[in-house]
Amino acid sequence: MSSTAGQVIRCRAAVAWEAGKPLVIEEVEVAPPQAHEVRLKILFTSLCHTDVYFWEAKGQNPLFPRIYGHEAGGIVESVGEGVTDLKPGDHVLPVFTGECKECDHCKSEESNMCNLLRINTDRGVMLNDGNSRFSINGKPIYHFVGTSTFSEYTVVHVGCVAKINPLAPLDKVCVLSCGISTGLGATLNVAKPSKGSTVAIFGLGAVGLAAAEGARIAGASRIIGVDLNANRFEEAKKFGVTEFVNPKDYNKPVQELVAEMTNGGVDRSVECTGNIDAMISAFECVHDGWGVAVLVGVPHKNAEFKTHPMNVLNERTLKGTFFGNYKPRSDLPSVVEKYMNKELELEKFITHSVPFSEINKAFEYMLKGEGLRCIIRMEE
Repeated sequence: MSSTAGQVIRCRAAVAWEAGKPLVIEEVEVAPPQAHEVRLKILFTSLCHTDVYFWEAKGQNPLFPRIYGHEAGGIVESVGEGVTDLKPGDHVLPVFTGECKECDHCKSEESNMCNLLRINTDRGVMLNDGNSRFSINGKPIYHFVGTSTFSEYTVVHVGCVAKINPLAPLDKVCVLSCGISTGLGATLNVAKPSKGSTVAIFGLGAVGLAAAEGARIAGASRIIGVDLNANRFEEAKKFGVTEFVNPKDYNKPVQELVAEMTNGGVDRSVECTGNIDAMISAFECVHDGWGVAVLVGVPHKNAEFKTHPMNVLNERTLKGTFFGNYKPRSDLPSVVEKYMNKELELEKFITHSVPFSEINKAFEYMLKGEGLRCIIRMEE
């Protein structure tokens, strides 16, 4: 066991004290892991749009002070009671959702929506005792989606930790713990395009480009990218996108345009924006008889999906997905191996890198829409 096992660790963390204000690097105390928990030393973390959304506190319950961050790679520092499948020194990816391996969802081959550990954005404490493991001068600092990786050390439920190949570079594979796996799995696990098929991707941010990467890996013959930002097409070509459609350039619904381009509709579509109109377009642009549309983006809480029932009766299929249907502990190690075997390219998703002390730069890049993923290096 490490020399710090069982002890409180003092380390740096980027604390959000209030909504929309720059994070502050503070010295925090990180308590030891309790039963079924592990304490991780985070080496690399990256910024996902979900962190920004909750930091801005637009449209959900604000909870501050809080330590954000949920895309990361690190090493197990110590383990709590009852943890048998992880040990200090293991290389891991913490994940915002989990796999208890005991509930109906975990036992189902079709689901990854663990009853115990699925994402909970309102909870800022650990399941075990309802307390935070972070504090400053005795004042608790809240967790975020069970991970809080904007800290040199963090405590995570064992069910939210995927043990991976120790040879995998953590500064690359850390992006697999959220957005890239979500888009990739939406295509490979849910849409399942066949070789030579046509695929439309709505939204060409990091998740949408990961969905395109999945279509490229699957051998799609045409990958049509749909986005309101024309600047994204050049970048999208690196991910296999062959054609680009900007809905603003046409005076007809984009689903009609895509259907015309593809002789009746695409075989598969993946929607990665969360915009309700894009969701409807993604469903209505797939071919009748066999078309499958997959929804990935999270809509506004009051949004309603409306389409004519004949679109369903004409044998189109609408599916949803959560984290690309990957079970974190069971499936993520094999996604890392796809990268190690050079089937999956991760470098092209990583457009920026900053030291931990400059973490607010990562927020600036994302708010300006610059780049895809910014890696934050914890050790400077």
